[in-house]
Amino acid sequence: MLLIRNAYLIDPASGTEGIRDILIRDGYFAAVGTSLEAPAGTPCIDAGGLTAAPGLIDTHSHFRDPGFTYKEDIHTGALAAARGGYTSVILMANTSPAVDSPAVLADILARGRKEAVHIYSCANVTAGMRGLQLADLPALAAAGAAGFTDDGLPIMDAALLRTAFTAARGLGLPVSLHEEDKTMISQNGVNGGGTAAKALGLAGAPREAEISMIERDLAIAVETGAPVCIQHISTAEGVELVRQARRKNPDIHAEATPHHFSLTEDAVLRKGTLAKVNPPVRTENDRLAIIRGLQDGTIDLIATDHAPHAASEKEKPFVQAPSGMIGLETALGLALRELVRPGCLTMMQMLACLTVNPARFYHLPAGEVRVGAPADLVLFDPDAEWEVTAPFASKSDNSPFIGEKLPGVIRYTICRGEVAYKQ
Repeated sequence: MLLIRNAYLIDPASGTEGIRDILIRDGYFAAVGTSLEAPAGTPCIDAGGLTAAPGLIDTHSHFRDPGFTYKEDIHTGALAAARGGYTSVILMANTSPAVDSPAVLADILARGRKEAVHIYSCANVTAGMRGLQLADLPALAAAGAAGFTDDGLPIMDAALLRTAFTAARGLGLPVSLHEEDKTMISQNGVNGGGTAAKALGLAGAPREAEISMIERDLAIAVETGAPVCIQHISTAEGVELVRQARRKNPDIHAEATPHHFSLTEDAVLRKGTLAKVNPPVRTENDRLAIIRGLQDGTIDLIATDHAPHAASEKEKPFVQAPSGMIGLETALGLALRELVRPGCLTMMQMLACLTVNPARFYHLPAGEVRVGAPADLVLFDPDAEWEVTAPFASKSDNSPFIGEKLPGVIRYTICRGEVAYKQ
């Protein structure tokens, strides 16, 4: 049993906002109210001055396990999640071996159950992520897949994707898509035609590579009525395509990453390979379009795309270095700094994109502070600031935000009613 007193609760699922006490019993919320009582000896947290919210949910993380555990593994990834206020994480399936069989998926989920936060995993859309034939989607769904994705690679075969959408709709699971036409990209990780690419002497990844894939795939999603997520959207045109498509299929969703609403292409010149991501960070117009998409609900998920890499890999020349940055430990701070403090989103709107919206889209038992719901909670000080420094809880430290100050100090992450992280 645990009693939390005097927290400023923001629960987007119910619209609750105000000072509340929260009583937790046997891993579930037992009471939410004012002046709650608990038996003598019950542990108590005085949360005066802290904001309480449902435990954050990340729908897009790479824990590199199995196959690349020198970068991250399930345990260190879970530690990073807890430190960032996350109580639920959905893993991507571009591991080695790929998550295209029930056996690989079952192993990941079994090891994830030993961690202090909830670990879910997507399975692959195609066998071996080769884009040639579908994986056994019904078997993977039965084994516990949270959804299907070949994230890291686009699915180039439109007919195959249409079949996947139809199958996923029948299984009631979403398909999440990495939208970059690889035939258009000569060097990834930098905005094609932009100032950084020109300074580096690179062609880069043109915006049309994303736009063309989003346009094609949204047409198929509208046709099939499938639940689809456009991952890590980076272009203003892509945001508008999603906006229009959602009017025809409301089960179309989109992710915004903290780096895409925080950075522009000049970050590549300042931070080098630490700012190299797929799709790349682009222009200020694109960044603002992503924020407008969050404001009007076109984009309803904030996802980290947590992508650890070893320092030796990121130290390679730009073209040779891998794309991606870690994000679990900085996501809330960036959302507060870039979205809430400037008045772009209210705290309630921002937290909805990190809690109830991902929970509902992926059918997770999470994302709300309600009597009888699993007791997953984050307590943070929205006004306190901290400096991003290495080492991280993550095994890797490839963040372009090192040295910057962010608001929002996580004081407690509580999962299943137990303290998973305490600062």
